[in-house]
Amino acid sequence: MRASRLLSLLLLLQNRGRMSAARLAAELGVTPRTVYRDVEALAAAGVPIYAEPGPTGGYQLMEGYRTRLTGLTAGEAESLSLTGIPQPAAELGFGAQLAAAELKLMAALPTPYREASMRIRQRFHLDAPGWYRDPDVVPHLTAAAEALWQDQAVEIRYRRWAPEPGEVTRRLHPLGLVLKAGVWYLIADGIGEPRTYRVASIVDLRPLPETFARPDGFDLAEFWRANVERYERAEIADVAVVRLSPAGLAALPDVLGPKASRLALRTLTPADPDGWQRVTIPLESVGHAAAGLLQLGANAQVLAPAELIAHMTDTIHAMARLYP
Repeated sequence: MRASRLLSLLLLLQNRGRMSAARLAAELGVTPRTVYRDVEALAAAGVPIYAEPGPTGGYQLMEGYRTRLTGLTAGEAESLSLTGIPQPAAELGFGAQLAAAELKLMAALPTPYREASMRIRQRFHLDAPGWYRDPDVVPHLTAAAEALWQDQAVEIRYRRWAPEPGEVTRRLHPLGLVLKAGVWYLIADGIGEPRTYRVASIVDLRPLPETFARPDGFDLAEFWRANVERYERAEIADVAVVRLSPAGLAALPDVLGPKASRLALRTLTPADPDGWQRVTIPLESVGHAAAGLLQLGANAQVLAPAELIAHMTDTIHAMARLYP
């Protein structure tokens, strides 16, 4: 562990130039005192490292010095496909390996390419979650990813929004993980055909001793594309019928998102004498739909299905009791 940290410290100085002990400590996840000891160890090993005093000072390498100890470990190599998405990589347990792999790659690049790479890193950043939304809490994501990587069967306890049953148990063959708008989904086979499970709704996950063979020809990207297309075209069994005021119609894109709202607005009925109109929206789950429609307040009235009406009624009554 310490050898890996010493190499990371050395590569940080090689790639970025002078750095203070505090900055090095933050990058390496250690204390400045540990950085001091590591610098002494590098100097004792013959690395030409020295300290520059003063407010803008720090540690740096002798000009022209470059290490050739840049070989990638297996884990670091596996993490490279996640280079552009550091937060999801960290959620999957690849954070430290990805950081180490990037440092080694930067150190191995010729100077012009390294400078170009740094310019890109300074100018572009991917932030997956939507506005005003925190990423899902996904305590079982790492275990799901490990089972996926090992082609290992799992047993999950899964929380469904449907009233009966509230939780189900499934034995699954994990086929892929997808991050969509800050939400992780597990694609898994187990009950006839691949299905999609929201990772945040997995209550418990237990790896099973047996492994499985992935289906021939299964293409994760193609499966997800078809899944999204099917959802966005509302070609699903569950839909909700909602009556909306003009203000509710105007706010619908904020609740459903631009693309889904455009599809929903194609189902608009003519306005009634009060100016309200009916619209049919895809029903991902009762809870998910209720949370969105409650944002519209008195500008939305659910007409179907009965489960959604009951959920909305219970929630509104519970809210009313808080404001006597």
